[in-house]
Amino acid sequence: MTGIRDVEETIASMQEELDRLRAEVDAFRKKYDKAPKRDIAFTNSATEVAPLYTALDLEGSAGTALEVPGVHPFTRGIHPTGYRGKLWTMRQFAGFGSAKETNERYKFLLQHGTTGLSVAFDFPTLMGYDSDHARSEGEVGKCGVAISSLADMEALFDGIPLGEVSTSMTINGPAIILWCFYIAAAEKQGVRADQLRGTVQNDILKEYMAQHAWCFPIEPALRLIVDMFEWGSKHAPLWNTISISGYHIREAGATAAQELAFTLADGFTYVERGIARGLDVDDFAPRLSYFWDVHNDFFEEIAKLRAARRIWARHMKERYGAKDPKSWMMRFHSQTAGVTLTAQQPMNNIVRVAYQALAAALGGTQSLHTNSMDETLALPTEHAVQVALRTQQILAYETGVPNVSDPLGGSYYVEALTDQMERDAEALFAQIEEQGGVVRGLENGWFQRKIAESAARQQWEIEQRRRIIVGVNEFVSDGEALTIPLLKIDEQAAREQAEKLAALRKSRDNDLCARRLDGLRAAARSTENVVPHILDCARAYCTLYEIRAALEDVFGAYREPVFF
Repeated sequence: MTGIRDVEETIASMQEELDRLRAEVDAFRKKYDKAPKRDIAFTNSATEVAPLYTALDLEGSAGTALEVPGVHPFTRGIHPTGYRGKLWTMRQFAGFGSAKETNERYKFLLQHGTTGLSVAFDFPTLMGYDSDHARSEGEVGKCGVAISSLADMEALFDGIPLGEVSTSMTINGPAIILWCFYIAAAEKQGVRADQLRGTVQNDILKEYMAQHAWCFPIEPALRLIVDMFEWGSKHAPLWNTISISGYHIREAGATAAQELAFTLADGFTYVERGIARGLDVDDFAPRLSYFWDVHNDFFEEIAKLRAARRIWARHMKERYGAKDPKSWMMRFHSQTAGVTLTAQQPMNNIVRVAYQALAAALGGTQSLHTNSMDETLALPTEHAVQVALRTQQILAYETGVPNVSDPLGGSYYVEALTDQMERDAEALFAQIEEQGGVVRGLENGWFQRKIAESAARQQWEIEQRRRIIVGVNEFVSDGEALTIPLLKIDEQAAREQAEKLAALRKSRDNDLCARRLDGLRAAARSTENVVPHILDCARAYCTLYEIRAALEDVFGAYREPVFF
């Protein structure tokens, strides 16, 4: 009886405290309601923010009061010890000109403390064109490195032991081809596929939604992705065969809530396609990773990352029946928001990036890229890259942030905002279902219109000075001039690439290439997994466009419908 009485007394005491708090908050809000309307605050997603958050805002919420990091649903992080066990991987997105030039930049970054490499490909490569293709003119090496064959991939990683580094490749439409180039380059170094660590972005749904770097129609493109899931689970178990990317959705103008919901919906679609193939969800789900944009609204971004882990864990366990805890864990890379960088007063970008990086760390990212101050103007210089990398290192070694797992867990505001982000995402999931799912929503332009509407609203807010951008629409310096040096890429890379490709086509076994490409076409017409055939084409030094064209002969090319 004593125990029951103690519990009853505790409950009564807690109720008294809540009643007292409710009265105090009511008094506070009555007083605050008299404040001028200009004091009303909103997140970047246009959600009104209250002036005060208390335990009352968490009533009816599971919250994280009883959670610890490292256990389902992982709101507080996927690792029990957070960064005390291991710091996040520090990546710097790099690629320009020729493979040789970018190889030198990689070695520079590794010497200065980068712990993972991240490949930026030029636009022809992103679209699956060789450097000497007519559509590549004027773009070779300009926004990333030019890779047209296994020979280029070998040069890109010359002297870099692929069995020891983790490599992320931002490639989507022709992702399966570039991944095979990488595996074949590793073989040349004596490194097996099952020893390779890294990620290939390979998220084609967000391309149709936001970024527009595609090759094939939606259904065959999804087939190629599931082929990679299947082959990778057996032969490259340490490799992440997809990085489901919210970054480009956000950069196109989506809100934080839209980025969260649309990206997770893409992820669920990939899971469903893998299951439909007959794969066990626990055979491929542990190698699915995510990639988030970290924008300017500090607390909203932290809440977004925490909500993302919780939603993914719940859906994977309850909706898709995953039994392996690794399938429930959302592992993700983050990048500071390129769209927030300004050409005006570019040194301000260092500050923006530092705060965004802090939000990523407080949100529990496993990998982080910090943008360079000059990236809104050009590919970054070595000096700018070094400052961006030092930003991460100061955060990791001087601030004390990595010492505690989920330092903001229990904050009334962060917990309430995390709950709000989850509710917003679930509401958007329902709207996506009304459209008939992600693929149907892409085909009828629903996603594209939603993102465009959000982007237009944000631009209007900036033009009306309802959203202040320092140095752009407020705190502008009269007559200021650009004073930072910029990296300029000339046409030398294009000339060198054309010469190298001509020499390659003369020196390789062209009959073997033709047979390998025919074999790939036959596999594409069947239900056979095409990864082994693309690998054989890569080993024979078939070029990127030759492999793309062989697949296009079977699948056709994607042409975007007109939605606006």
